[in-house]
Amino acid sequence: MISVLITLIMAVVIGAIGSAIAPGVMPGGILGSMIAGFVGAWIGAWLFGQLGLGNLGLVIGGFAVIPAIIGAALFVLLLGLVARGLGRSAM
Repeated sequence: MISVLITLIMAVVIGAIGSAIAPGVMPGGILGSMIAGFVGAWIGAWLFGQLGLGNLGLVIGGFAVIPAIIGAALFVLLLGLVARGLGRSAM
């Protein structure tokens, strides 16, 4: 049970850091940050895996922290671009 809690907390923290790095704001508050953290971890793992870097650096709660933060920032950036392209504000 504690590992699930750590995973959820790490997803929120990673999503919040990724949202702070990328221009625009991730909508949805804590839930939006959690989604950005999970999706960012997936994007980061895929991207860094393609580059042959694997789990770069620190791993906490099942997240490779650096790739997950970069992936979350990319996700928030892409979400902002899509929202802007649809004529909606991501803020």
